[in-house]
Amino acid sequence: MSRPCLAIAMGDPAGIGPELCCRIAADATLSSQAELQFYGSRLIFERVAERCRLSLPGRLIDCGETAWAKEVEAGRVCAAAGRLARAALEAATAACISRSAQALVTAPITKAAMALAGFPYPGHTEYLAAACGGAEVAMALHGPDLTVALATIHCPLAEVSRRLSADQIERVGRLLNQALYRQLGRPPRLTCLGLNPHAGEGGLFGDEEARLILPALQRLRADGIAIAGPVSADTAFVPAARAENDGYLACYHDQGLIPFKMLHFHDGVNWTLGLPIIRTSPDHGSAHAIAWQGKADATSLRAACQLALRLAS
Repeated sequence: MSRPCLAIAMGDPAGIGPELCCRIAADATLSSQAELQFYGSRLIFERVAERCRLSLPGRLIDCGETAWAKEVEAGRVCAAAGRLARAALEAATAACISRSAQALVTAPITKAAMALAGFPYPGHTEYLAAACGGAEVAMALHGPDLTVALATIHCPLAEVSRRLSADQIERVGRLLNQALYRQLGRPPRLTCLGLNPHAGEGGLFGDEEARLILPALQRLRADGIAIAGPVSADTAFVPAARAENDGYLACYHDQGLIPFKMLHFHDGVNWTLGLPIIRTSPDHGSAHAIAWQGKADATSLRAACQLALRLAS
């Protein structure tokens, strides 16, 4: 049986992405299980490998203009860095859509650099949904002890209540259930968090639980999906509660990501649900402060590759 091919995009060339890719390329265990194909600027990889005393990836697809790469400096936000990150992402995504690769793994981008480059999306998730024909997607974070999906993603906190809807909660709940069912081989046990303190305290602190969340959960339960809630977020992640759950549905970004990163800061994985392709990424940023210094920890990117490999196998 042939090994799955992972298309790995280098991310922000001014960040730790290229170093992480070099470290992953040297991982003998991963290389024995999958074909690792890296997408990014060859010149950037050469500069980073020399500075960090690492070897270049063996299978490297050169993306972007050499002139852009010459403008990039470690730790500096610039349009050229955004252009290179975008070129790598688009090429790696195309490889997965065409089925020449079986899964997409993306190193971290810097949103400010992408915006300077004219990238019209707030993040990877939104871009991939559009690239895959307007797929209905959800952002999930996965680790050995916790999986969390988000009903809203990158939006101001002041807009969460307006953007949240019963249909959105139901949709993300279905995607989370489907994804975990495939991974676990059994129906997962899910919990949905309330939006307000104490899950609204019976309407004293807001009506979103009764007006939006409960109707969505009732529809999910009617279809046999085991989902509890809405529960108060301040007690939902204690060890006893986590032991009885396979996945959580959070109403907004920080509600889910704060507890997740406390548990899985180094080995957490960003997992995009609902795409026709497999996509994972490390759950951390581009870390400009340590870029090109040989200090980057590849644990999360390695975990992202391992999850992608399991899903593709």
